[in-house]
Amino acid sequence: MTTLTICIVAAFILGYFFIAIESVTKINKAAIALLMFVGCWTLFMIDPAQYLPDAVGDKIALVVSGAIEHHLGSTATTLFFLMGAMTIVELVDQNGGFNFVRNMLETKSKRKLLWRIAWLTFILSAILDNLTTSIVMIMILRKLITKRRDRLIYASLVIIAANSGGAFSPIGDVTTIMLWNKGLITAPGVIKEILVPSIISMMIPALLLQTKLKGNIKYSKNKNTCEVTDADHLNGMQRKLIFFLGVGGLIFVPIFKSITHLPPFIGILLVLGMLWTVTEVFYRHLSETSEKGCMQKRVTNMLSRIDMSTILFFLGILMAVAALEEIGALNLLGGGLNVWFDGNHFAVTGIIGVLSSIVDNVPLVAGCMGMYPMAEAGDFAQDGIFWQLLAYCAGVGGSMLIIGSAAGVVVMGLEKITFGWYMKHISWIVLVGYLAGMLAYYLQRVVLGI
Repeated sequence: MTTLTICIVAAFILGYFFIAIESVTKINKAAIALLMFVGCWTLFMIDPAQYLPDAVGDKIALVVSGAIEHHLGSTATTLFFLMGAMTIVELVDQNGGFNFVRNMLETKSKRKLLWRIAWLTFILSAILDNLTTSIVMIMILRKLITKRRDRLIYASLVIIAANSGGAFSPIGDVTTIMLWNKGLITAPGVIKEILVPSIISMMIPALLLQTKLKGNIKYSKNKNTCEVTDADHLNGMQRKLIFFLGVGGLIFVPIFKSITHLPPFIGILLVLGMLWTVTEVFYRHLSETSEKGCMQKRVTNMLSRIDMSTILFFLGILMAVAALEEIGALNLLGGGLNVWFDGNHFAVTGIIGVLSSIVDNVPLVAGCMGMYPMAEAGDFAQDGIFWQLLAYCAGVGGSMLIIGSAAGVVVMGLEKITFGWYMKHISWIVLVGYLAGMLAYYLQRVVLGI
């Protein structure tokens, strides 16, 4: 590892440290993430030829710009997906679309609510993506829980359940999609063998978290719903149509991807475009007075309420990780793990899972896919131990730190959860569930041979 590589890695670690102590410094994590992104790539420019052989002479600017734009394109797909999903969910929510879900979850017992949220999030994340599921559940939580401390616990469980639910489904997480598309795992295989470990990785943290919740929930008489009181407002049929277009559209996104093979964000934008058109037709007759009141629910109004600090934090983190990927630090780390642990798949994938809570799990999994070719038989064959463990560890491991997954980052932004609070109260709980799931897989696959 060269001196320059060490400096870039050090810049990333330093930025990561300041994100971790946000509650102490009172500096917004988005600002630090942007500085980390710019710092890593500025250091990269000291000698880009180390990493990009073509970056010499007059070609330096062109080659490096091409590399940055490549990673920026990948990052932008995530950001557009996030913005689209947040807008769709907000639109459905503002029109009372999630009221029936809220009513289904509603209970006076804090512990009963915890389990209902856990299972609903787990199931939804296997169908939808983790990001969308997290946004939906946080919107519902805001209607149910007003006490800040309790909502932090429920929101943390949403992160855990979303990542655990996505790990066993071939369409539930980006990493499982990558492994599935390359033929390293099959849908029946990963569901059969990773379902039980995923459930355990969700249930054990839920059991531990419920000890932090006591008593009953006091619901406010005003549930922040907007009743139809004027002929100008939407009627019941229009509200239902918006709900079915929004929720049905979110479910349709993975189907759209499988049919067209286009990136998921295009499917999200399709749904957003349809909802935007429909709501514009519904709202065009509203008077100026009505629009400024309860019915201020047009997409244009909701786009203005997007949390840009969360978007910029995403941008900074993902582009900083891209710099680590470009200098080969992630591939070097993966290869080192294989040597250090002498091919012990449980140890290697277990460490990768822990690392996925620090850096993006996508390049880690991509690096593993490049380092270990698929074999005809054995642990590296289709549905082999290594690939299935990788799917589980990369997905569930991201919950250990709040910035280790897309679900964690978006919940962090929506609920203003600090890195330090999550690490102090939640990380060890996730680790216990993570290890328990790995043990369950070992007993299931190696000991029992199921």
